Amino acid sequence: MATLIAPEHTSAVEDAEKLQKACKGWGTDEKAIISVLGHRNAVQRKQIRLAYEDLYQEDLIKRLESELSGDFEKAVYRWILDPADRDAVLANVAIKKLSPDHHVIVEISCTRSPEELLVVRRAYQARYKHSLEEDVAAHTKGDTRKLLVALVSAFRYDGEEINTRVANSEAKILHEAVKDKEFNHEEIIRILSTRSKMQLMATFNRYRDDHGTTITKNLEGDSGDEFLKTLRPTIRCLNDPKKYFEKVLRNSIRRVGTDEDALTRVIVTRAEKDLKDVKELYYKRNSVPLDQAVAKDTTGDYKALLLTLLGKED
Repeated sequence: MATLIAPEHTSAVEDAEKLQKACKGWGTDEKAIISVLGHRNAVQRKQIRLAYEDLYQEDLIKRLESELSGDFEKAVYRWILDPADRDAVLANVAIKKLSPDHHVIVEISCTRSPEELLVVRRAYQARYKHSLEEDVAAHTKGDTRKLLVALVSAFRYDGEEINTRVANSEAKILHEAVKDKEFNHEEIIRILSTRSKMQLMATFNRYRDDHGTTITKNLEGDSGDEFLKTLRPTIRCLNDPKKYFEKVLRNSIRRVGTDEDALTRVIVTRAEKDLKDVKELYYKRNSVPLDQAVAKDTTGDYKALLLTLLGKED
């Protein structure tokens, strides 16, 4: 369930006029920007961008980038983009970091539907004139490269059908590889990058039933092992994405100094999807409402936007 509160009927032209007025003259009216964009879904935001360009012969995204700054600017920029375009930007930023954020690539390739991932790959090509696969391959190496390229290239079956026999045999294959600490076994990569999410859930459940523990618990090892650091979130994202997102939010808030990148990423990418469920999980796990934790850890317009996307009424 989504947390975004967006009216069904809006006028893109009126919204564009409000945004232009908010950016005009001395000082920017950030509250007006939040009250419009913080209550519009992806389709409505796209219509606003088109109407703005039509009315003012100016790119709304560029205008907002010039008017805003800091974490608030970054959050507005991430939010106003089309979801696939946003994922393309997030992926590119993660790949080009000095030490690449592999978990962001994992997150995009394992929590989006096969169709969504296909659209992200198209958006990435259109924006960067490279394929996502070639950029991932160019900035990774060894087994981590094999896993990540396989994940971003995947087009999984997206239906409900599962094969119990396959789940049983592949749970055994996974267990043998994990037991022998052959975490980079090619069969692990094959299973994780080709099977449907429903099939993988059946396999992980069989693993747990047979061995009394989850596969991620068995993936303990050298904390500096790059491949293991990529493998664990892959399995978490495929098996229980909401639980994975709760953990990302918890870690982003708990650490010394908030990880604004992670906090913004999860809230803007899940507000129209399943953030309500993630919020419930967060409360169960931490006994503190997510809104309260975010409000305590953030300030100003950045805080106001995040709380709006979390479903706070104006």
